[in-house]
Amino acid sequence: MSIAAEAVQIRRPEFPLAAHGKTLPAERTGWLMPTDPAIGVDALRRRYQHDGYVWLKGLLPRADVIDFRHWVFERLAETGLVEPGSDFSLGIAPAGGFDRSLADRRLMSLVRSAAYEGFCAQPLLAGFMDDFLQGISYLHKRKIMRFVQPGSLTATPAHYDLVYLRGGTSRLVTAWIPIGDTPAEMGGLVYLEGSHALGTKLEAEFRAASGDLSPEEQISAYNSHMSEGGWVSKDLTDMAERFDTRWLAADYEAGDVVLHSPYMIHASTINQDRSRRLRLSTDIRYQNVDDEIDVRWNNHWSLGDML
Repeated sequence: MSIAAEAVQIRRPEFPLAAHGKTLPAERTGWLMPTDPAIGVDALRRRYQHDGYVWLKGLLPRADVIDFRHWVFERLAETGLVEPGSDFSLGIAPAGGFDRSLADRRLMSLVRSAAYEGFCAQPLLAGFMDDFLQGISYLHKRKIMRFVQPGSLTATPAHYDLVYLRGGTSRLVTAWIPIGDTPAEMGGLVYLEGSHALGTKLEAEFRAASGDLSPEEQISAYNSHMSEGGWVSKDLTDMAERFDTRWLAADYEAGDVVLHSPYMIHASTINQDRSRRLRLSTDIRYQNVDDEIDVRWNNHWSLGDML
């Protein structure tokens, strides 16, 4: 059992988790173990090293996260993404369609905004990351915010983050932040149990075989030795069976933050929320400012930037 195990009341997902046309069998799913940030940064680092992740319960003020969710959907409402007349903080999707092109353009504006930068760089989180990284933390400029509609087939395939950040240090930490309550059936991140060791092995095998590649190709997730998109797999069930492990899901709440290793294999599932809530989240990356930085991440996120 993970050393992060704690006595918690948990439930099964309202729907079986699914992605890419397949449903995950119950025997290949489990639950992330939550951690109280108050146990101290040394204990948090040990859990992170052992499990490849640490799920920090209530690290951020819940009201601030809900307020930011409201701010985002208020600015996306003109695209038709949100049910007219509804509470923006709920993020209810309409029964009809929306203007995807306009929503994408507006999303690219939001990730360049002072409000989003302030949310990601809030002093509480920055100070915590300084302590966690044992130095001055650097927050990568390229930061990603995503919304996922209920009923959409959108799901992120299984991957580990270092594939997209090979041009700098491997001593990275990803922070995945649900912007609003995100129970398992809404399709938040799922983690392949114990897979930080597998990701380390896969990356070592790639490096050993990459001598025939140019320097540019060696840091690219889209080279001849990688699968399409840099993914490990789109078949989550096959991966769990092949490596005899489980996908770990969670009922995330506003205020939670998950830190994961750059080698930890993770994915998302489809949003099956019956209340038609949009899933909203951001994923941002930290490292020690004194370590080598991948210069490709010194630009704002743009759709189609191949990272």
